[in-house]
Formats: sequence, C-alpha cells, structure tokens
Amino acid sequence: MEGNIIIEDYIEKIAFYKDLSDSEKQLVRDNSVIREFEKGSVIHSCSGACLGMIYVISGSIRVSIISEEGREITLYRLKEGDTCVISAACVLHQIRLEHGMVAATDVKLLVLNSKTLAGLVNNNIHVRCYSYELATARFSDALFVLQEIIFERFDKRLAVFLIDLCEKEGTKELVITQEQIASEVNSAREVVARMLKQFSVDELVELKRGKIIIRDIEGLRSLT
Repeated sequence: MEGNIIIEDYIEKIAFYKDLSDSEKQLVRDNSVIREFEKGSVIHSCSGACLGMIYVISGSIRVSIISEEGREITLYRLKEGDTCVISAACVLHQIRLEHGMVAATDVKLLVLNSKTLAGLVNNNIHVRCYSYELATARFSDALFVLQEIIFERFDKRLAVFLIDLCEKEGTKELVITQEQIASEVNSAREVVARMLKQFSVDELVELKRGKIIIRDIEGLRSLT
C-alpha cells in the first residue's frame, strides 16, 4: 500500500495527468513502474526495445548519439523532475532520433509503458500535444549542441564547460579526467588534452593527474 501511495505521488507530477479522465488516470496508475539504474548503466539504446515515457525521480541521465566510428556526442541531460518521450519514439512515429541513454549518476525513474502511452496519444488531445511539444523541445536541445560543435571555437566551448563545472561544484579544484571532459564537450580526448595544455601555458589552469585546478577564471571567461 505504501509503495502504491509513493508511485501515485510521482504519477501526479506528470504534466498531462490532470487532463486525463478518471479511467485514463487509473490506466496510467496500473501501467507505471519505478525502475532504478546504477551509475553507468544503459537505460535505453537505439537497438533496444521501446522503453516508454520516463519521469526522472532522482539522478541524472546523459542522452547521446554514437557514430559508426564510435564517436559519442552528448545531446542533452535529463535531471530530477524532467520528463522524456524520445525514449518512446515507437509511439511517436514522426519522431526519429537514434540515441542512447546512460545513467550519469544512480537514477530512479517512473516509467509509463509504450503501449499505454500510445493509447493516450491516440485518444487524448492533451497527451498528444504535450508529447509532441516535449519531443520538439528535446530536438531543439540536440540541434543547439550540433550547432555549437559546428560553429563555436573549441577553446570557447571548453572554457564554458570548465566555468560551469566550477560553479556547479563550488570549487576550483575539478576532479575529472580528460576522457570525461571529451565526452561532455563532444570532442576527442587528444583535442581536449592539447587545449588544456595551452590553457596551462596561458596560466589559466593547472593540470594534475585526474584533476584540473582553475587558476584564472576571469581569463577563461574572456574566451567566452
């Protein structure tokens, strides 16, 4: 009983829930589950089954695409309180994005299965509009990232990332590897290494094993 109360509390946070009929609300309650994933786990892949709609109860998810050569590009992140329907692309037939979802931290999700979502999309205009608006917003996030990769200078992208991470962590000593940075800024590790070395020469940062110390944050900001 306690578990049902908890899951219903999260279900009620879904944006379109208030626009459902009583029978549709019961359908959602009966076909939603809470799933947990450890950090690094694959939550969804383009070759996997249609997951359904997800609501992030806690944690963070990295959504990315991978080229045939194995290069990975992070499109956007999902955090606590976010909803995503791209993981239910089998329901939204006009939406196609070959992507993968990986748990950036330990993650707890509310998952509404794809069959139930499909029925709601077909029969409830509020669910249909919400689903396509949300999918469009995610595509806009992805397009923004691709525009940055194509048009922005890499020194600017890297400086912005380091500044944002510094502010997020509340410290100038960033415990992160070049491999992790490359994944976050959508570049090769070798490119990240060269630019960090230049930042070090310019006395903007100090490089240590598995750690980057920000020495001149204003200097980094001047690059952005």
